[in-house]
Amino acid sequence: MSKRITFIGNGNMALSIAHGLKDHYRIEVVGRSPEKLKQFELALGVTVETVLMDDCDLTGKTILFCVKPANVAEVGAKLKGKARVVYSVLAGTTVASLKEHLNTDAVVRTMPNLAASVNRSMTTLTGDEAFKEEAQEILGAIGETLWLESEKELDIATGLAGSGPAYLALIAEAFADGAVKQGLKREYAMRVMRGLFGGFGELIQDVHPALLKDAVMSPGGTTAAGYGALEEGNVRSACMNAVAKAYEKAKIL
Repeated sequence: MSKRITFIGNGNMALSIAHGLKDHYRIEVVGRSPEKLKQFELALGVTVETVLMDDCDLTGKTILFCVKPANVAEVGAKLKGKARVVYSVLAGTTVASLKEHLNTDAVVRTMPNLAASVNRSMTTLTGDEAFKEEAQEILGAIGETLWLESEKELDIATGLAGSGPAYLALIAEAFADGAVKQGLKREYAMRVMRGLFGGFGELIQDVHPALLKDAVMSPGGTTAAGYGALEEGNVRSACMNAVAKAYEKAKIL
């Protein structure tokens, strides 16, 4: 517990990551509101050091930067001292931009997703190679990590893993609604859907998606009928386009 991580920002993503780190690091949280800092501490369930943003000194600290992308310049202007390293979770905010507004020589961009709250995030990383191992150790506390070779790759991965929980939530809700439409009780539909996603999450770790599909789809069967409906609805194209649109947005944030 001797290592310390300083969170700049106290939103949902900061809280999710802090949950994964609280047993291994001393947590310091920097924010604008004493009330929100207290709420963060209560939600985390452990004692943390809290600092108001106007009083923050970054000197020598390991920073997890968790503010909104639009607030980088404003927040950076308030912070004093030079950080040891900044780990940023901001979508679309480049290493160059972060170094422009934050006083640090080392920046690693990270892109966790919502599953960080249950230690199952798929987090992509890129930036200062000297901090690659440390970055994987810190973000590995909330799930799997993958170091990428460029910021372009990280922005693409943002459109897949970063935004992916929202896409899958839409699909999950739609499938449950489809079962209800056919006459299954809502509570049963939700339970079946959750079981489906839980099991599929395990299967997809070791089996290619195409092989999973072929294993389920027998000639002229129920799966083939449903799969045909998805193809008629251009679901494949829509999913690919969702990643493309998210990537384009990440580049201009």
